[in-house]
Amino acid sequence: MELATQAMTAKPRDAYYWRLFATAASFALFGFGGLCLRLLVFPLLSCLPGNADKHRRRARHMISWLFWFFIRLMRRAGVLTYSVEGAEHLGRPGQMIIANHPSLIDVVFLIGLVRQANCVVKQSLWQNPFTRGPVRDAGYISNDGSAEMLDAAAGALQAGQTLIIFPEGTRTTPGATPAFHRGAAAIALRGATIITPVVIKVSPTTLTKAEPWYRIPKRRVHFSLRVGADIEPQAFAALGPAPQASRKLNDYLHHYFIKELAEDERPTPP
Repeated sequence: MELATQAMTAKPRDAYYWRLFATAASFALFGFGGLCLRLLVFPLLSCLPGNADKHRRRARHMISWLFWFFIRLMRRAGVLTYSVEGAEHLGRPGQMIIANHPSLIDVVFLIGLVRQANCVVKQSLWQNPFTRGPVRDAGYISNDGSAEMLDAAAGALQAGQTLIIFPEGTRTTPGATPAFHRGAAAIALRGATIITPVVIKVSPTTLTKAEPWYRIPKRRVHFSLRVGADIEPQAFAALGPAPQASRKLNDYLHHYFIKELAEDERPTPP
């Protein structure tokens, strides 16, 4: 996989109208690709020999490869640049990857980086005609807030899968601090062997909850993903009953991300 940091250009408005066109073309391609996966690619893959687990692994590998291709395509088209620090620490058995959620394509980055990851995804993706086929065949978990969702996520970790989850449940409102729900902490305490935080920063902000896709910034966007040090969930499990341990772990994760994001925003000394 290619991990690179590209320098941002300093041209006025940084080819604004080209980037607007390239952004529109990228999202059109993403939707068309999802439909092709549902109607053509995955039906063909299902004809290959193997059990349900083998079919699921094929589907996840295909989605991951295509997501990383999509990111590289957007980079080559001049829509964005990116840097990734510590990707070699992702993808371990029983690992829960926890990330903040500043933009629409954060999940595309993370699934693209981890070939066999499971993921807790928005329930709306199961109703979307472009995405419901791929998320079903890959066995991703619907974030419907039910007890069954918590059981499925914890069970995936106990089975040795890598699980990606965004504790905010939705994209961060620009200018606001992340607000974590306790469900991720509860899942981690029940099933994770290790928790690995990933801090995502987008500069300038784009594809946020408050912005339509076509409201692009005046200069090219840079995505920075930094993998943090592992966190031992069992250290929190020993602090008390499950609800108390879950609350303390959630508070720790919340303050961790607030601190890391605040450090990112500090000006670099000359």
